[in-house]
Amino acid sequence: MLRDDSKQTFDEAIGLSTYSNSRPGVLSYVSIFENLWKQTELYEQLKYQDIMQKEFINIAAHELKTPIQPILGLTEVLRSQIKDVKQQELLEITIRNAKRLRRLSNDILDVTKIEGNSLELNKEDVNLNDVIINAINDITLGSDFLKNENIKLLYDPQDILIKADKERISQVISNLLNNAIEFTAEGTILVSIEKDKISNNNNNNKTIIVSIKDSGQGIDRSILPRLFTKFATKSFKGTGLGLFISKGIIEAHGGKIWGENNPDGRGAKFSFSLPMGYIVSDPGVF
Repeated sequence: MLRDDSKQTFDEAIGLSTYSNSRPGVLSYVSIFENLWKQTELYEQLKYQDIMQKEFINIAAHELKTPIQPILGLTEVLRSQIKDVKQQELLEITIRNAKRLRRLSNDILDVTKIEGNSLELNKEDVNLNDVIINAINDITLGSDFLKNENIKLLYDPQDILIKADKERISQVISNLLNNAIEFTAEGTILVSIEKDKISNNNNNNKTIIVSIKDSGQGIDRSILPRLFTKFATKSFKGTGLGLFISKGIIEAHGGKIWGENNPDGRGAKFSFSLPMGYIVSDPGVF
């Protein structure tokens, strides 16, 4: 059996010789190999198209991102110089939608990095407490949260040092907080940090678990099996990429992320862990 890659058909390329008294038997073998040949070619074509599609999305997201920052910057400058309340409201709408567009382009870029295994982390010593407080402040100062007086956001601060990418961990916490607020009409959202009890007896084997528990409508049963996949959402807001990106970020740190409905049937709880090796050795931290 000799293969000639310059040929276009299976018969010409393989040069297969088959000896049999049964013509149908020979033809069936030829048919099988022809199908395998076509499937291999189809697979290569699909793989090439997938690469081209990802490259196009990556370029498009970058090109989309480039004009957003000057639009935001100049609009905010213009808003600060205008005294007319109505015009300020119109500019606020422009700014809000430009920020949504920036989030979308950032999410698209993050997805391509995660799928291409090219997500880079800038790891440093970080106080997890500061990251959580900053994320909470950014969200609670938002107009949507301030309009809802029926939600209480609780967090008991505690200093915990970890080795991680500060901006990426903040992105995960913000994603989880935004989801909790979006699906909670009233009640309490509780942010907590705990040390994995399994590793209490080993100072070099500690795992930090961050949890965000809400009292909202909970996770839809149809979404639960594919919770951290792309576009898994029942909301009309957003793209359904937040949890997928959060999963990629946490797993890039060597951790895990999961979500579950609360035992009492009200609300859900999302948690992520950072494993040993990402916790700075400091006996006074805990």
